[in-house]
Amino acid sequence: MKAACAGPVACIVALLAGCAASAPPPVTETVGMGPLQLTVHAEGELKPARATPLTVPGENWASRRLVWMLPEGSVVGKGDLLARFTSDEGQLQLAQAQIDLRRNVLARAAKDDELGATQGRLAVDLSKVAVDLDIAGRYAHADVSTLARNDVLDAVQDVRFLDAKRDTLQWRRGQSMQRGKAELAVLDAQRATYDLAATQRRSDLDALELRAPNAGVMMLTADWNGDKPSLGASLNAGQEFGSLPDPSAMEAELMLPQIEAQGLAKGDVVELYPSGHPEQKIRSTINWVASAAKVRSRETPVKYLSMKATVPTAAVRGFGLVPGQSVEATIVLLHAPHALSVANVALRGDDGATFVEVRDGSAFLRRAVRLGIRGTARSQVLAGLAPGDQVLLTPEAPDGSAADGGATPGSSSPAGASP
Repeated sequence: MKAACAGPVACIVALLAGCAASAPPPVTETVGMGPLQLTVHAEGELKPARATPLTVPGENWASRRLVWMLPEGSVVGKGDLLARFTSDEGQLQLAQAQIDLRRNVLARAAKDDELGATQGRLAVDLSKVAVDLDIAGRYAHADVSTLARNDVLDAVQDVRFLDAKRDTLQWRRGQSMQRGKAELAVLDAQRATYDLAATQRRSDLDALELRAPNAGVMMLTADWNGDKPSLGASLNAGQEFGSLPDPSAMEAELMLPQIEAQGLAKGDVVELYPSGHPEQKIRSTINWVASAAKVRSRETPVKYLSMKATVPTAAVRGFGLVPGQSVEATIVLLHAPHALSVANVALRGDDGATFVEVRDGSAFLRRAVRLGIRGTARSQVLAGLAPGDQVLLTPEAPDGSAADGGATPGSSSPAGASP
């Protein structure tokens, strides 16, 4: 019985030993010359290429309250009513300006009466002085033999006093006239100010409707908090309200993670389609690329590169596209009929240099390579490799088992991978 069991046990031990000795070989890829297309996937939304800005009607930053408006995205014609406002503060300011005007009119009338009364009193005093001066003059030049000496001296003294009094009254009349004219000028200036304020308030109250300056699609503008105008909101005249994009001229603004945007440049071909409608394909080119990538939200530190592509007018009309619609895009980074490429999993980095492991007999030797356009799964090779080279994809681990090599994962164009 012991002898019968010894045979199967020996077989199992032999099989386990054989399995341990036969580790899977490393995986390689044979480099070949052939067509190469590198693409990346991006998302974004449609935005107007040309838009007329819309501002809250009125002047001087007057306060407004939004009481009615068209829904965002409404298609409008030139002259159509877009929004209506009220201005309770403007009505109060107009009433105050009208009260100030009435007060000014009353103050000027009172000043005219006061000036007239002052001039009248001075005129009476001057007339009296003239009469007294005439009488005193007679005595001053009379024959001294017929009058007492004291009477003559008093008459001469009165003439001198009356001359001085007349001069004083004439000076007072001139000063009163000048001062009165200055005070009336101040009141007239105040009236002009009040009248201008009243005119502005009336103009503000007349400008409580926002109408479309041209045909387009109404889009609202969000403030720095991300809030768009809503009914009951308090706005100021001249504040940005929205825009009126030209529906026939739109562009797609696309966002791409910075790590995937290497090699992307102006002029690259892009294929767009509205989200959820891959059959509505639109072919265009990248016409603008941001100079630097930026963080899109505080929740993630990933930076995205922004770019724009013009959407043909025929596609806008044919597919009924509207601003704000989300789109997806495939950007062609490289389309070459003959090129060398290598899978990104084969690439290694060391001190700023890029290299791969190339088969040399039964071993693999490190070889530096110079890359061109890098895709998400494969990269163009400009120098360092030749057709027929076998590049190591999965290096051999010290224990004889296969280990993964580090590189950016992703889909790859057809290439030969062989053990």
